[in-house]
Amino acid sequence: MRLEDEIKQKQFQNEYSKGIVNLTYTASWLEGRAKVFFAKYDLTPQQYNVLRIIRGQYPKGATVNLIRERVLDKMSDASRIVERLRIKDLLDRTISVYDKRAADIVINTKGLELLEKIDKKLYEFEKTFENLNTEEVQQLNALLDKLRG
Repeated sequence: MRLEDEIKQKQFQNEYSKGIVNLTYTASWLEGRAKVFFAKYDLTPQQYNVLRIIRGQYPKGATVNLIRERVLDKMSDASRIVERLRIKDLLDRTISVYDKRAADIVINTKGLELLEKIDKKLYEFEKTFENLNTEEVQQLNALLDKLRG
């Protein structure tokens, strides 16, 4: 649906202004769909992102600093997310053998099994892009990369 119809605004100052509003609106729309999808697994999109980062380091551990560097939502508090995931028994945290001030965070079997379960159903969330064909999604990816410079 057209942005103008969604937000009930007939015109914009210029195409750049419309682009900013459109991207902001679309990001919020996509985040809402992500929340609904991941709620089925008792996760937030940010928790899912952190679990994937930690799985990417498996079997080695990850530090909170590494997670902060790689997390998609830079406003997220990585250490709080890690603690919530630890309470859900999806990862383990131990004192680093190299630096007693740091902790090694490792995804455990339960966390790996949950991600495997999500991986098998991720196509349901990817249907968000069903109005675009593969070439259009590639073009969208290229344009977003170009926008970020």
